[in-house]
Amino acid sequence: MTDQERDQLIAKKLGEGMSLSDLQKLLAHEYNLPMTYLALRLLAADLPVKWKQQDPPRKTEPAKATVLDDLDADDDDGLPHGRTVVTVSKLVRPGAAMSGEVTFASGAKAEWFLDATGRLGLNPTANSARPTPDDVREFQVELQRKLSGMG
Repeated sequence: MTDQERDQLIAKKLGEGMSLSDLQKLLAHEYNLPMTYLALRLLAADLPVKWKQQDPPRKTEPAKATVLDDLDADDDDGLPHGRTVVTVSKLVRPGAAMSGEVTFASGAKAEWFLDATGRLGLNPTANSARPTPDDVREFQVELQRKLSGMG
């Protein structure tokens, strides 16, 4: 399968409402094209997909909404708590295409890197808590925003 055929398939399936997770499984199992979720999401971001249709309607709960003014910034590093903060290093670590640091909403910290094939890796900081699945999802979104110039 050529890159163009792959991109057309991805755009078609996403346009039909298939989730990225399901599409990731489909590509791996039926087309022998294993991709990380982040790599697929970054690829799909460049395709003509109507993302507003893709996302299910969300119920908003005002009590859980995070407002930047309400973030707790009481720790020594000066970073706000309650949201994920991603930085991109100007010096790339050896063996990586890109790298940086992340402080998760839960307070856990890690070093992240993207290798030459687009695989994302995390190295938790010593004595740091393990990030939750929600932390990892928010990190992927924040990393994409940062790398696309929106963050």
